[in-house]
This record gives sequence, C-alpha cells and structure tokens, in this order.
Amino acid sequence: MSLSRIKATPKTKHALIREITENLGRRHSTAAVLFHHTIAERLGLGPTDHKCLDLLRERGGMSGSDLVAITGLTSGAITGVAARLEKAGYLHREGDPDDGRKQIFHAALAKHSEVQGVVEPLRKDLGELLGRFDTHQLTAIVDFLTGTANLIYRHMALLRGEALLHPSRNQAAEQPITSSSRSRQALKSKDPRVSPAPQRRNQ
Repeated sequence: MSLSRIKATPKTKHALIREITENLGRRHSTAAVLFHHTIAERLGLGPTDHKCLDLLRERGGMSGSDLVAITGLTSGAITGVAARLEKAGYLHREGDPDDGRKQIFHAALAKHSEVQGVVEPLRKDLGELLGRFDTHQLTAIVDFLTGTANLIYRHMALLRGEALLHPSRNQAAEQPITSSSRSRQALKSKDPRVSPAPQRRNQ
C-alpha cells in the first residue's frame, strides 16, 4: 500500500472525537486565552477585567453578585474589577430599581466601537473561513460551540462545588513548594523518591 493511499484513508469517528477533545480542543483553548490576553493589553485592561467586560457586553447589565456567581471571584475582587473598568471608561453604574442597596453595572456604549475595532480583523477572517461551509455544516458548528460553552460552564460549577466540599485540596495546591517544605514532606514520607533538598554549606 502506497504512502499517499495511507494518508488518504479517512479517520474513524472515534479517532476524530479523540483528536478534537485531546488535541485540537486544547490548542483552540490556549490560542483563545492568549488572544484575549493580547486584546486586554491592547485595551489597557487586565485579563479578568476584560472577560468581566465581555460578560456585561454579552448579557447586559448585571449586579456585582451576578458577576460573583458567574465568575467565581470574590465580591472584593469584583468591586476592584468594576472600579478599574469604570476608571478606564468601559463601565457605568446605575441604581437597581428593585433594590436600592444594589448597583447594576453596564458596559459603556461610548467604548463599544473601540472594543469592536480591536477584534474586527479576526471577525472578518473568521467570516471568510466560515464562508467555506454550507448551511448544514454551519448548523453543526453552531450546535457544537453552543454545547461546548454550556459544558464548560457546567464543569466550572462542578469544580467550584468540589472545592467547597474539599477546601483542603485547594489550599494544598496553592502552597508553593520550597526547600523547607520539601524536606518536611520527605521526613513524613516513606517514598524514597521524595528526598529532602540538599542543604548549602557555608563557604
């Protein structure tokens, strides 16, 4: 069998699913994250501030507690995000007509064209890429993107729920591994692969 014929052999459904979930999905996710970091830098924002602004642009006005629920950030962190966005002119506040104690955050329309201008070149290129597909294929792409977004939000909620049930796991993950902590781990562990860090001798 020739090499060209082997290359032309269509992939099985299982192989395609595995390629999407294990390789292309990760590659696409990484590219998207890095691109949005670049957009945030161009707009003079931090990545978290930029994505909170995206949520306001996508879903409309929201309270601070709404943003806390969606993002998983603390109320203090959201207060900081709102303050920075407001100072940069990307956000304005209104009183909640149903609860005078709350404020509703809105994306500032005056900055809409500035944000659009930064992402428009990519949108144009994406439009040209999508123009290669027929209506049935585009419908499948819409279904896939809608489904993946819903799954990502669902698994975010599951991970947060797990963190609430097992807070010690998060604390352990957040602690940096230092020479002293590694030495303590080695003394407690019977695993010979965990050895204490060598101590420096004074010259």
